[in-house]
Amino acid sequence: MESARPGLHGGELAVQVRMLGPLTISRAGSVVPQPSSRKLRALIAYLALAPHALNRAHLCELLWDVPNDPRGELRWCLSKARTLLDDAGRRRIETAQDTVRLDLGDCYVDVTDIGQAMQQGIDTLDTDRLRALSALFIGDFLEGLEIDRSALFNNWLTAQRRRLRACHAAVLEHLAATLPTGSQERFACLDKWLQLAPFDRHAHELVLHALGTRAQWREGEEHLAAAVRAFEADGLDWRPLRDKWRDIRAQQATLPPGNAETSGARASLPGQSHGAGTNVCRASIAVMPFVDRSAHAGVRGGLADGLAYDIITRLAKLRSLFVIAQGTVFALDQRSVGPEEAGRTLNVDYVVSGSLRRQAKRIAVDVELVESRTARIVWADVFDHTLDDAFLALDEIGNRIVASIEIEIETAERNRAILKPPSSLDAWEAHHRGLWHMYRFNRADNEQARHFFEMAVRLDPTFSRAYAGLSFTHWQNAFQCWSEQKPAIDLAFETAGQGLIADNRDPAAHWAMGRALWLRGQPDQSMIELQSAVDLSPNFALGHYTLGFVNCQSGDAEAAIGSSDYSRHLSPFDPLLFGMLAVRAIALVRLGQHEEAADWAVKAAARPNAHVHILAIAAHCLALVGRIDEALAFVAAIHKTHPSYRVADLLAAFRLTPDAEALFRKGAKRIGIS
Repeated sequence: MESARPGLHGGELAVQVRMLGPLTISRAGSVVPQPSSRKLRALIAYLALAPHALNRAHLCELLWDVPNDPRGELRWCLSKARTLLDDAGRRRIETAQDTVRLDLGDCYVDVTDIGQAMQQGIDTLDTDRLRALSALFIGDFLEGLEIDRSALFNNWLTAQRRRLRACHAAVLEHLAATLPTGSQERFACLDKWLQLAPFDRHAHELVLHALGTRAQWREGEEHLAAAVRAFEADGLDWRPLRDKWRDIRAQQATLPPGNAETSGARASLPGQSHGAGTNVCRASIAVMPFVDRSAHAGVRGGLADGLAYDIITRLAKLRSLFVIAQGTVFALDQRSVGPEEAGRTLNVDYVVSGSLRRQAKRIAVDVELVESRTARIVWADVFDHTLDDAFLALDEIGNRIVASIEIEIETAERNRAILKPPSSLDAWEAHHRGLWHMYRFNRADNEQARHFFEMAVRLDPTFSRAYAGLSFTHWQNAFQCWSEQKPAIDLAFETAGQGLIADNRDPAAHWAMGRALWLRGQPDQSMIELQSAVDLSPNFALGHYTLGFVNCQSGDAEAAIGSSDYSRHLSPFDPLLFGMLAVRAIALVRLGQHEEAADWAVKAAARPNAHVHILAIAAHCLALVGRIDEALAFVAAIHKTHPSYRVADLLAAFRLTPDAEALFRKGAKRIGIS
């Protein structure tokens, strides 16, 4: 359900639904008398936030504890809801077959307004918009609307309240960052923030900073002492707060008289600057224990806990993220700390949470990745699997979740880095800026990528992932003939080796070395390195793809297809998806399945970042099966940017067997590029 945001408070729309505080429905500026039925109010709120139409059976299970006639009670509630929300010419309660939907697209809904602001980017909002959003939080979500013996609804209510408290904290954090350091409004904002998130270290640091800039040393000492007592009582590490206060006192002591009030007038948010010249500051992530919707309340140690532990372990093996240990997140969960609060308490960039349910012989896992400081949902999905073997099912789901988390975080970090001035980047940000350019697969962007990867390893010589990226740019220069091949191959090998020296357990470092060895004409050694990459991290999609890349040309063609399919299964929206599809096409050519090869090659060429060799594979595969007009269209597209391109260019790039080379030459003759 979507609602338009009319101005800041929805004043232009006749119908307004507010769920922060008690549920309130207004028409033409007048509050409609609140219905006495708690289940009616609960039904309206639940339908208002549902993303799609809901089955009547689900709504009955949600709100009625096996009454005599749950469907009859649901019908009664829907008829009453219509009197509250429908107009003469506008039906907002929609029923079709056995489903129910509430369409509030032409109404103002406070919670939807907040959710849209979070998803669109809270860090892009100005002070007035942040103030207006903050003013919406007049109370808890659906205050006082818990329903006896309706566990499913109460669980939903708790989750929504946690989510909205996280949104409120994010609004206050970003509002505080726009206000002058010493202003009373900023202190009031920080106070509200700490009431919502009493263990958010960043909030305490900003309070201490504000007190320090005003030279209120006694108040700062008192705030620190109170925070230390609270952190200590909850078993949390308070030492970073003490160290921060010492730094503030030391910094203020070096300022000229009168400059204390203006220093740091606008506080930076986490992630805005990690500090150039320091070791890489990787993105951090906490994976909270999953909720087993099939288990009895309070029962732990089952499939859901096992899945969370598996995801934590697999993420740690990627070596690209700072992953909070299992013991810490499980301890927070046992104290009923929700994912949103845990993210702020642990001061991590991202939080993963989810639930698991078993039905008959299937298992379904709902998972969500949230950016802690903005309360923005970065990614959410549902994974469904047969439950013939529970451990195999969880292994498969775990692989897919971890691969998705890696690519979604990489995308988010790339998009953030591209917005920053190059001179302000730290090693982590420079690396992701390099990835942004690298995945465009053209000569100019590849050169830009090389520049940023070199910046990353200069800022942190121990950053193995940046060496892998740098090796890839040299690999591209050699493979695409963008520079002299021999020096480019040597540089690809040299920088891959530096990545392995920096971290021999990073799968990306072994991946880079595997590609470099293939360039050097050493396919057997290449396969050993690539196998090491996937052994270190079984969900490393690029490792599986590159195993297929090597096999499809001169190795096991059937194995190449398996690797291609699995890499796409792990990362269905990967920037290198065109390569994964092309691997399958080449392997099918070698297996004599030319018609199928042509179809897959066309899919590869349709990807927006497919380079000239991918277009050439499509043209040759189409030519082999007599689809000449389609093939010639690809040839024309190739010649727009590479007028002299011939089959020799394709064969020089790849390491095909003699039989496969002969097939591609045969196709080239049919379309005039032999």
